[in-house]
Amino acid sequence: MKILVGSKNPVKISAAREAFSLYFDNVEVVGISVPSFVPDQPINEETYQGAQNRATELHKINFDQNLNAEYSVGIEGGIQKTFNKWFAFGCMCLVHKSGKTSFGTSAHFELPDIVTKQLLERKELGHVMDELMEQENTKQKGGAISYFTNGRMDRKELYIPGLISALVPFQHENLYFKQ
Repeated sequence: MKILVGSKNPVKISAAREAFSLYFDNVEVVGISVPSFVPDQPINEETYQGAQNRATELHKINFDQNLNAEYSVGIEGGIQKTFNKWFAFGCMCLVHKSGKTSFGTSAHFELPDIVTKQLLERKELGHVMDELMEQENTKQKGGAISYFTNGRMDRKELYIPGLISALVPFQHENLYFKQ
């Protein structure tokens, strides 16, 4: 089964491969860079919109280029304010070849003010973490979650449950997608 992921980021591709392999055999995941059409650092619902935009763009490419993928996957990292605190999370949008769409999210983890202030200025979390961790391209490695959990969870592990939860409606289509 072919799955398209709207990114060339190896973390997102690997997370999709692991999540879909829990449900399907012979999973092939192909990463294709597509725009999110939201700011580089999405805030609140922009995160959901970015994931949906990526999945929708892939869905169009899938049909236009006859790629024969079963699902198009958009993954967007963003921040969300709840109870006066800012949290980082990933949003996942799946578009099945039939056009049916679902969403899932990763766990949310609280961010410190020193990070949040920069994100609200639209500096991307990956760049903020690169500076904080004195490393390069951390978003294609363990990400912010790895730093804040002291290596107990990485970005791929954060994203897998979000992808699994996005697959829920497709496991019970009769309950989620009315005919």
